Amino acid sequence: MSVSTTGLAARRPAGPATRWSRRVAGAVGFAVLVELVSRSGLVDAEVLPPATRIVGRGAALLADPAFREHALTSLLAWALGLGIAVLVAVPLGLLLGSVPVIDAATRSVVEFLRPIPSVALIPLVALVIGTGLQLRVTLVVYAAMWPILYNTMYGLRGVDPVAKETLRSYGFGPPSVLLRVSLPSAAPFITTGVRLAASVALILTVSTEIVAGRGEGIGVFIFFAGIAVPARMTDILAGVFWVGMFGVLVNALLVAAERRAFRWHHARLAEGA
Repeated sequence: MSVSTTGLAARRPAGPATRWSRRVAGAVGFAVLVELVSRSGLVDAEVLPPATRIVGRGAALLADPAFREHALTSLLAWALGLGIAVLVAVPLGLLLGSVPVIDAATRSVVEFLRPIPSVALIPLVALVIGTGLQLRVTLVVYAAMWPILYNTMYGLRGVDPVAKETLRSYGFGPPSVLLRVSLPSAAPFITTGVRLAASVALILTVSTEIVAGRGEGIGVFIFFAGIAVPARMTDILAGVFWVGMFGVLVNALLVAAERRAFRWHHARLAEGA
């Protein structure tokens, strides 16, 4: 009995605190490695500055009004793009997941559009709607909608058919069944899609700013630091540092909100494991 209990304990998934401690330990270990490599002279410190210098420059940038303006511009594009993607992808996913005829009719178009890299669309979108905030938001919407769309459709496939039939037997029509049974059941999967889309939206926001190289934004800050002579590697890596920190923070907040809102879903998954 004791051996069996030990085996079950070994297979038990790590809790949030354990996962966070591992991530923090990994980040600290990586920073120490960068510091040692840079200080040892194995790599030119102008190419790979010490981690302490990067973090120090990152802290100094917070006091720079120009950098804060860059950061706020990027956050605005990220938030608008992600919000519009949710408003578009969730209803579309509910429609495609609930009406097989429409899904079959549009599947080839969806499968054609989905693999197209959003960055490759920058010239076309810039010619059609111009550069600036509208360019970033459009590309973020395009890239971020796919994880939400597919997770919404996937969540609908797992809805208990007995629950839907029970509601129909009481005279409820398809819209009521969708709102009262299908949507609540698929909500955890939709939330996961939003969390994945948030990371995609951040990547696209910064990438578009770097490629376009115009206006304001953290990507623009990184771009101009890179084309300076000589290149300001400390500024580049400090900007990347803040992008990474924002991504980690957003993911942590969304994971916490997801676990708090859908405890029943995670409990069921733990029982199934």
